[in-house]
Amino acid sequence: MYVDAPNQVIKAADGVRYAYRRSGPAGASPLVLLQHFRGTLDNWDGALIDALSADRDVIVFDNAGVGLSTGRICRTVRELAADTFAFLDALDVRRPDVLGYSMGGFTAQEMALLRPAAVRRLILAGTAPRGATGTHGYPDDVLAHADVEPCGIQDYLYTFFNHTRTSQRSGLGSIGRGIEREDDRDLPLTTAGRAAQYEAVVEWGVPDHRSLQRLAGVGHPVFVAGGDRDLVAPARLLHLLAGLLPNAQVKIYPDAGHGFLFQHHRQFAQDVTTFLS
Repeated sequence: MYVDAPNQVIKAADGVRYAYRRSGPAGASPLVLLQHFRGTLDNWDGALIDALSADRDVIVFDNAGVGLSTGRICRTVRELAADTFAFLDALDVRRPDVLGYSMGGFTAQEMALLRPAAVRRLILAGTAPRGATGTHGYPDDVLAHADVEPCGIQDYLYTFFNHTRTSQRSGLGSIGRGIEREDDRDLPLTTAGRAAQYEAVVEWGVPDHRSLQRLAGVGHPVFVAGGDRDLVAPARLLHLLAGLLPNAQVKIYPDAGHGFLFQHHRQFAQDVTTFLS
């Protein structure tokens, strides 16, 4: 189970020591998960990881400068993509499937464009295409809850879950699962690290119609998914993203916010498994 997955470290060719965890059968097809803004190893919902790792080698890691990883933190999505490839090369993981969540979805898109043969299929969760209108930084209300220290329970619930009783209750369940791990926890992202990551988010969202056309070059099968009440990546952006990709399918999950994949972890994991199969 993910709650018991040990922290591991691998040194890349550039000298960065990447912290990561691995769940699932040894030798199974690899599925690499890329994290959201300010997220670390401890911000993945263990219930989702456990469901995905039933028949997959699920790999999660901290990019350079994040959590337990060493190195200089990335300030652009292009740097995040290169950094992710450095980690995968060090681990000798070839042509994995990639699940990019929120900011991690930016990275996944860039990876598919920079080194198409290095990834197999993509799952883009709660994310947006580069240059789309309305993505030049997070909305003020979201930023007020997502970029605070400390980030409290109410901040997390506001940002990641729909403002209904059912969704908020699911959010509390996800939080409860997240604190089950008592030993060997990851380190939180520093204030300077958050600022650097937010630079990458803002740069990605600079309005640019030409950037949207880049997605025509992503020939991989793609599963685009999100919540119907996501304040960070509204459903309109998910439909735009799927429409720009040559080989994409999209699913919007009901009564769900940015954390739809934690709220609907069973259904989402089943949908991902079906897609990857």
